[in-house]
Amino acid sequence: MRKLLLATLLGTTLAGTPALADTINLKVIGQPLATGLIQKNKEQPFFETLAEKTGLPLSINYKPLDTTGIKDVEQLRVLKSGLFDLISLRMSQVSRDEPTILGLDLVGLNPDFQQGRRVVEAYQDTVDQRLQERFNTKLLAVWPFGPQVLFCKHPINSLADVKGLKVRVYDQNLAQFVESVGGVPVPVAFGDVHQSLALGMIECAITGPSSANSAGWPEVTTHMLPLGFQLALNGYGINLKTWNKLTPEQQQRLQAAFDELSEDIWSYSEELFLDASRCNVGAEPCTTGTKYKLVDVPVSEADLAILASTVQKVSYPTWAEQCDKANPDCSANWQRDLAGIAGL
Repeated sequence: MRKLLLATLLGTTLAGTPALADTINLKVIGQPLATGLIQKNKEQPFFETLAEKTGLPLSINYKPLDTTGIKDVEQLRVLKSGLFDLISLRMSQVSRDEPTILGLDLVGLNPDFQQGRRVVEAYQDTVDQRLQERFNTKLLAVWPFGPQVLFCKHPINSLADVKGLKVRVYDQNLAQFVESVGGVPVPVAFGDVHQSLALGMIECAITGPSSANSAGWPEVTTHMLPLGFQLALNGYGINLKTWNKLTPEQQQRLQAAFDELSEDIWSYSEELFLDASRCNVGAEPCTTGTKYKLVDVPVSEADLAILASTVQKVSYPTWAEQCDKANPDCSANWQRDLAGIAGL
């Protein structure tokens, strides 16, 4: 009886497993503050209220990525090390460590939100399995910033006009696409893009309309081509050691909360995309961002045709070759999950 009482006071059972009332400490890295409204209005409030929402004894230390000194390309290594328990993964950036991830968002694969949902539903489990095997990380959810479009400080009338221009990219697949249309890809971290444009180090840059608006890109650009190259998918990964400390019921509650957050962001992201696209070119209504006066470059049939052929001609073959070197089953698994959806 005394042993049982002592074990209860220490917060453990006699078998050594955590008692339900034990505090669960989670060190969390979120999206960069610079990315704007999804981080501010959805992600951070979610973590601040997660204990109350789930009824779990959580103590959460949440830090936006750009306040930690950690680079986005290092996120999977940080998770594997256990330095942080849960991270809002920037998928394109971390795909340098695990190219399987990039199969979620090849250039041209997700021209709109509806296609993106189909791709994520079909391929998320494959990515999750790979992350568990190699990075001791469970994938809790995947969500989009929205279609990534082109901003330039140089007059353009179509995609062909990027020929010879230095274009900011954020992953290798996008870099290869920019090269295929004659541009010069330049990897630049999101937080450095505004200054790079202002100083003339690059002439164009690719991101979502809302993130660009929040970061002030229209202050240093003149034209926007609203052709969606990728959907900028992001996700939440939790260290498996942390996950396995939870009881099955706790895991279920936590997963349900992330499912709900993901669904919320999918809807919110689409609202932001449409509104910010209007704000950037000075159109109404503009309710979520700052109004600018960028030239709204019409998307031509030729531009759409180039993008539609990109998966088969550029983005899939170049990615598959690279990914198979790191993961021999990579392209075979992608074909199994996504060939029908991608039209290959």
